[in-house]
Amino acid sequence: MAAEDEILDVVDENDRVTGQAPRGEVYAKGLRHRAVFVLARDAEDRFFVHRRTPIKLVFPSMYDMFVGGVVGAGESYDDAALREAEEELGVSGLPRPEPLFRFLYESGDGRAAWWSSVYQVRCTLPVNPQVEEVAWHDFLTPEELERRLTEWEWVPDGLAAYERLKALRA
Repeated sequence: MAAEDEILDVVDENDRVTGQAPRGEVYAKGLRHRAVFVLARDAEDRFFVHRRTPIKLVFPSMYDMFVGGVVGAGESYDDAALREAEEELGVSGLPRPEPLFRFLYESGDGRAAWWSSVYQVRCTLPVNPQVEEVAWHDFLTPEELERRLTEWEWVPDGLAAYERLKALRA
């Protein structure tokens, strides 16, 4: 199945399911849906950072400090977080990601919004990221990541999640 044909739950401002639609339609019409963001750290406490491929439907060729994606119709946030983390990192047998918080992300132009559930996971396995999803990757120290925030073009939803995470931990 092509990514744009994947069926997603459409949700309201309180994250209650109101219907279902294909991902392509959800994106085209700016329908509110669900997504997961998983902050993956290695054994040395470095962050997995990657650049998205140019063929991605949303935010192509931009950098992200989270792995993740949309929550499928009828899928729980927790199940989506584990599925997406394993898919994007190219591993199996990850521990279940730990939920941290949830927020409603709204795009700067007001044309899109999605409920975003943020997680963290420790990945001590060798990663083999999906070539369809990840054009480049590395594990960066917190200091390296902070330096790159002003140098690279980051996905806006991931950046919003990261800023919220930093504020919670401050």
